[in-house]
Amino acid sequence: MLLTDLLHLLSHNPLKPTWRVLPALPQHAARAMRFIPGSEDAQDIGHAGVGFHFDNEAPRHRVWLAPHALADRLVSNAEYADFVRDGGYDEPLLWLSDGWTAVQREGWRAPLYWSEDGASSFTLGGEQALEPTAPVCHISHYEADAFARWAGARLPTEAEWEAFATAQPLRGNGLEAGYCRPTAAASGHTQVFGDVWEWTGSSYLPYPGYKAAAGALGEYNGKFMSSQMVLRGGSCVTPSGHVRATYRNFFYPHQRWQFMGLRLAKDQP
Repeated sequence: MLLTDLLHLLSHNPLKPTWRVLPALPQHAARAMRFIPGSEDAQDIGHAGVGFHFDNEAPRHRVWLAPHALADRLVSNAEYADFVRDGGYDEPLLWLSDGWTAVQREGWRAPLYWSEDGASSFTLGGEQALEPTAPVCHISHYEADAFARWAGARLPTEAEWEAFATAQPLRGNGLEAGYCRPTAAASGHTQVFGDVWEWTGSSYLPYPGYKAAAGALGEYNGKFMSSQMVLRGGSCVTPSGHVRATYRNFFYPHQRWQFMGLRLAKDQP
């Protein structure tokens, strides 16, 4: 959160200052997106209670998943730029009603921190050329949802995401990597953990049987279970101790300053 706040603070400085010199991003060739069929029927999600977890990750419970598939990587800057060029911010039919209101009120034309020409974005290392194959970042839930609709897909539910993530290795571009910005997907890497927090289509609500913990922990998580959406996976500035398949992040759907991106999902016949 400190680095996220710092980035937002620095972005308002007309001198475009840097926090520190960031290492060059690893270069990976663009690869076509493919969809991996997800688990279906009854699945258990939520923390099993062994080891540290926040109260909103429990209790573990059973959900039913219909046939679906999730993309094998995150949506890239280049793909999101196609949405922008295609007039995505001008087509009300792509947007949720509140999202369209936000677009008009805020004058959104691209992700937060993108330059007007879409050639660069502001980072903790100052203004940097936009890496086409890196995941798009700093978008609201409304933008993620509109892009998914434009792409003929949808956002995954948090249950679909967790079932998918549980089968993936616990690795990714997090704080310890030092890049402090999303990196392109390496061959065979699903980008489930790290890079960007992934918007889901799920509202932030208590799991069945949830009871807010006593004291400050319950005050923090329990009272926010209204009007927010769930994000999963961690980001490029998330420490490894906060990365696990059951971790539930949550933000209001209009917010963009966190390292937020998206993965596409589709229903399967």
